[in-house]
Amino acid sequence: MSEFKADKPQELMKFLMETHPDVSRNKIKSWLANGMVCVNGENISQYNHPLAAGDTVTVVKSGTFLSQWMNIVYEDRYLLVVEKKEGILTHSLTLNDPSLQNILNDYLLFTHQKCRAHVVHRLDRDTSGLLIFTKDKKVELLFEKDWKGTVYDRRYVAVLSGQMQKEGTIESYIRYEDDGRFTCSATDNGGKWAVTHYRTLKTSKRYSLVEFKLDTGRKNQIRIHSKVMGHPVVGDFRYLNFDDPIGRLGLHAYKLCFSHPVTGEDLRFETPFPKKFMELFG
Repeated sequence: MSEFKADKPQELMKFLMETHPDVSRNKIKSWLANGMVCVNGENISQYNHPLAAGDTVTVVKSGTFLSQWMNIVYEDRYLLVVEKKEGILTHSLTLNDPSLQNILNDYLLFTHQKCRAHVVHRLDRDTSGLLIFTKDKKVELLFEKDWKGTVYDRRYVAVLSGQMQKEGTIESYIRYEDDGRFTCSATDNGGKWAVTHYRTLKTSKRYSLVEFKLDTGRKNQIRIHSKVMGHPVVGDFRYLNFDDPIGRLGLHAYKLCFSHPVTGEDLRFETPFPKKFMELFG
């Protein structure tokens, strides 16, 4: 990876040609097309992108793939662990819709790996955090065969409206209706059993920063259980919480620990809490 500082306003292509005099124009165009150029940390593909004096231009020529939607935090011959940004689907049904799976397939093609990205588990479009993808179906099936035995610690951090009590566990059946509604019940209502452990880390007058650990992985489990407790996730318009102090859904999958299903290696990953979350608590 190479990093350069612009000393005057000019177009990105001209700057790259000046800083790489031995590289052809077509080669530089391929860098832009393949996600290898960032300006101030943002992936840029436009050759005529205007630079200002002081802008930082990063060029990755080693095969690392840059994307505004994710960071690859671990990779081996069997799987990838990525940190997803908010605002993108984990996977989509078409190649044209932006999704992490499609981006990773581009990366695998770009790095000449003869494989495809397979989804192991998902995060909602507006949730950020750590995810596992495998490079073949066999490894994906190993995760599916013993998910709870393989992925032994998965935690989230969330910003909730109101002041939460210190810690506890909420257990219920969650029944999902076709129109998007749900019902929660302590007794069997025909839904799926869900167990959520929570621990309050910080509070302010209006908000709580809460860690969640799941025993089950139901759709929207944290969002539903938070709403049931009377402290919904901020920015959760789907569940009618229009309290939106950070301009996004306040949910991030920050910790992921699992035993590698092929090698048996113990793998542990943790990301910092989003800055927007922490700014609410001084």
